[in-house]
Amino acid sequence: MAQQLLMPKATAVWLVDNTALSFDQIALFCKLHPLEVKAIADGEASQGIKGLDPVATGQLSREDIAAAEANPEVKLKLAEPKVRVPETKRKGPRYTPVSKRQDRPNAILWLVRNHPELKDAQISRLVGTTKSTIEQIRNRTHWNAANLTPMDPVTLGLCTQIDLDMEVERASKNRVALADQGQGSVLVSARETETAQPVEEPGEKEIDADAVFAKLTSMKRTEPEDEDENP
Repeated sequence: MAQQLLMPKATAVWLVDNTALSFDQIALFCKLHPLEVKAIADGEASQGIKGLDPVATGQLSREDIAAAEANPEVKLKLAEPKVRVPETKRKGPRYTPVSKRQDRPNAILWLVRNHPELKDAQISRLVGTTKSTIEQIRNRTHWNAANLTPMDPVTLGLCTQIDLDMEVERASKNRVALADQGQGSVLVSARETETAQPVEEPGEKEIDADAVFAKLTSMKRTEPEDEDENP
């Protein structure tokens, strides 16, 4: 995490009042424009701001200030902090400003319709909601389901396009992996289906043959009877 100067304008006020540093040196250290520092020195700006001692806050040392006062070419630099606080990772659902919370159901509906491959946990990370709310919107049991309108969460400012693309890509990879696992035991190759011969049910030819022989036998039996009738 990059170091940042605490209260730049208040620090500039203190440096103007308590040191002989040039406007350019103070402006560079406080990340201000030299004209802003000049306005502070002339009393035209930051009149209600109380100066903040950078030495007391551990961001500068007396030696650094003295060296910069002796040589206008010397640039002031932030001192290394004596204690480093580890950066904590955010856990839990994304925080959503109060002004945008009413748009979350519309964003959830958009995600459910346009990216059905996303899991509930992924949607929760994107827009900062709960799984129960997602289930209600999926099942159309949400109390305001009739008035919901699908809206892109990126357009609403609930998440970034990068975050959305990452979650969609992750869900797509998982979906392909599951499909590959299932194909081994269920699907048959196209070559096997093309070369497969139709199975003939046994007994069809025999039944036809019997019918033919029976017909021939009946014909033979009727012919002598016809001869006997004629003298």
